Amino acid sequence: MTVVGKTAVTRIRKSGVVIPNSTKWHQRVAARMMWVLLRVLASTLRYRWQDRSGLCATPPVGQAIYCIWHNRLSLSMAAYREYIQPRTEARGLAALVSASRDGGMLAGVLECFGVQPVRGSSSRRGPQALLELTSWAERGYDLSITPDGPRGPCYVVQEGVMSLAQLTGLPIVPFSFHAHWKIQLKSWDRFQIPLPFSRCEMILEKTTRVPRDATTEEREALRQQLQQTLTAITLD
Repeated sequence: MTVVGKTAVTRIRKSGVVIPNSTKWHQRVAARMMWVLLRVLASTLRYRWQDRSGLCATPPVGQAIYCIWHNRLSLSMAAYREYIQPRTEARGLAALVSASRDGGMLAGVLECFGVQPVRGSSSRRGPQALLELTSWAERGYDLSITPDGPRGPCYVVQEGVMSLAQLTGLPIVPFSFHAHWKIQLKSWDRFQIPLPFSRCEMILEKTTRVPRDATTEEREALRQQLQQTLTAITLD
């Protein structure tokens, strides 16, 4: 059975398990080119880190869930690779990516960075993706999620990251950056691309934990707290 939408075709097994769209050959080629461009761009930028999380002060760092707005993805992998990965005990990074056809290219870019993409979103493969991310955490991986992706609303934390933190017991690390020179696209998330040689303020904020026995009310209070924290470190 197939379900046809405006932007993607998602296959569904008879068992009801949603299968994410596979990455096509042309998407893999485009992903490789994008990976090269991102690495070249990242090498030209001037970074100033503010690590308020305390996680990287005395390495090695334990596992965590790194949480970044969807429109800040352009530097997320380079930041993890250059700053966090050398300081962490984690075996690698697994990141949530949309199960749609459009998500195939992003999955390809992540794979070029050595990141394990997990396909899913709140509207497609949500429960399956949550279980897969939990499995990667059990194998010793850090996790990454865009709390307002893949369709928004922009700058609104959805429930997925709270469920993930509650299931895994891992701390959520809010991350954002501000590029002094940038291009801002006219997409739903106002996606940002730093310009070469820009100064970039990179911020890791204090962590948020969701207790395994947290009530619905406590989870909502923590969700609002996380949203306020991410908003406070986000400068457009």
